Amino acid sequence: MTPAAPTPAYRRLSVEERRSQLLTSALDLFAHRAPEEVSLDDVAEAAGVSRPLVYRYFPGGKQQLYEAALRSAADELQHCFDEPREGPLLRRLSRALDRYLTFVDEHDTGFSALLQGGSVVETSRTTAIVDGVRRVAAEHILSHLGVTGPGPSLRMTVRMWITAVEASSLIWLDEDKQPPAGELRDWLVEQFVAMLTVTARRDPQTDALVQALAGDVRH
Repeated sequence: MTPAAPTPAYRRLSVEERRSQLLTSALDLFAHRAPEEVSLDDVAEAAGVSRPLVYRYFPGGKQQLYEAALRSAADELQHCFDEPREGPLLRRLSRALDRYLTFVDEHDTGFSALLQGGSVVETSRTTAIVDGVRRVAAEHILSHLGVTGPGPSLRMTVRMWITAVEASSLIWLDEDKQPPAGELRDWLVEQFVAMLTVTARRDPQTDALVQALAGDVRH
């Protein structure tokens, strides 16, 4: 009699591993469907677990799960601008935008729902998470500019550009991701330089920065 094949050993996931598994499944669903269209049953099915198990890790239900998934996505977005301070500034900015647009491309529906608001699961906490991403992105860019004590005009310009990047990303998704991501990236970098140039007419600090960037722009 041929012995039966051994049954693979079952490995119980740790608390952190299970939570990570549930968040990954939720993020994948939120990436391609609006938050209000995703149920806890959907998350449980995607993760291959029972609905009570999802509640065990997220007793606050869908709202708690969504906020946790949003924080995870926010961490990933923040890392998009975490670029080593090496090489020309505009090339660094291009690499950061490449990562940002890749994230937008891979989380299209969720990204739109996140930035456009209006979701039934939107709260002051979720809004604060999104605003946190914007603040971190602005601080990263100001750090790369190498300006000591950026004044209000420069800070406002950087924050306005981040808003323009978000708006352009939403329009890009609405336009079936046209033009190609590389062209959109280059255009956004050019917009950054253009906005700095306009501010430089009124702000000596930004003017000095634009002069320092002149060689970078030519290359």
